[in-house]
Amino acid sequence: MVPGSNFDSASALARHRLDRTCGSNINIHNRPHGTTLTHISGSGVRYTMWETVAGVSVFVVVATSVIMVAFGIVYRRRCGRAATTNDLKGQTVVITGASAGIGKEAVRDFAHRGARVIMGCRNLQKASKVANEIEASTGNKSVVVRELDTSSLTSVRRFASRILAEEHRLDVLVLNAGIGGTAERVLTLENLELTMATNHFGHFLLANLLLGLLKKSQPSRVIVVASMIHSQLKTLDIENLNFTKSGTFWSTRAYSQSKACNILFARHLAMLVKDCGIAVNSMCPGMVATEIFKKSSGFIEGYLYRFMVPILGKTPEQGAQTIIHLAVSEEAATITNAFFEDCQVSDNATNLVLDDGLAKKLWEASEAYVHLQPEEVHY
Repeated sequence: MVPGSNFDSASALARHRLDRTCGSNINIHNRPHGTTLTHISGSGVRYTMWETVAGVSVFVVVATSVIMVAFGIVYRRRCGRAATTNDLKGQTVVITGASAGIGKEAVRDFAHRGARVIMGCRNLQKASKVANEIEASTGNKSVVVRELDTSSLTSVRRFASRILAEEHRLDVLVLNAGIGGTAERVLTLENLELTMATNHFGHFLLANLLLGLLKKSQPSRVIVVASMIHSQLKTLDIENLNFTKSGTFWSTRAYSQSKACNILFARHLAMLVKDCGIAVNSMCPGMVATEIFKKSSGFIEGYLYRFMVPILGKTPEQGAQTIIHLAVSEEAATITNAFFEDCQVSDNATNLVLDDGLAKKLWEASEAYVHLQPEEVHY
């Protein structure tokens, strides 16, 4: 009993005072499960707690959307553009992942500039339609499609053999193909984790196989499409590139690791060919509204593709500008072993991917993973 009252506890007295203040009998503790708690405002208007929460949620969503749209507009306006008008007549460009997104837009630009463009693509039917479309719009009849699945070492070797047999020169190699990641660890027929195989190992092998032709065609250029998502990776376990250690694989890590490997691989390649007339650089296209995460089963990647990228992302044409700049501009021909964003050298690459010792270790490990043969070494 509370002294001076008819209530047997302080909580009972508090509930009584709350009832008198609000003018309503609110039984907080004994209301049926699932019912909505009702309050009376100072003006006597009834409202529910859930209505309040819903109202706040709607406000947050609307406000966030407005901010995202505004940021997206600013982001797209400040992205760099390839300003050069140089043509590519007489030059040959090989580009992987060329049937969609930034790869497709890069092919379109190269074709406009008069290059012979070889599209290395897995889906020949889709790629052929793109090639026909670009030929029709540019008048360039030298846009050709060759089958290439960078997740398959066998396919990479077959593609490279055909290039070496059919082409007399190679001026620009663009390593662009990529996938966004899978929810679970998936192995290729050659026992490589799918994301690493597609994004890194396949490109590592292809660059090695075509290096002799690039040296023969100097001055030439290698452009490795990476991403700032590499910054999510804090350490790189050379002994676990294939995610064989239990509990170490998840989709976001696989993608960020593959992008870090892109930059490290480009750095060591640039060092190996520094006196061979080949400029090697990696780049980040930025957040681009492409299909790379469309089929991803990872939650974060799916959320990025469906909701964030359409609002904040660059268009594929904007995202391709740094590739074009590195392939065409005279300035880029004099720069090697750099990381680019928005058509200029960037200092945003993390210390992890600037570690030359780690780059060398990755190179040696990658040679083993792709079973690089002595006759395939051209550095």
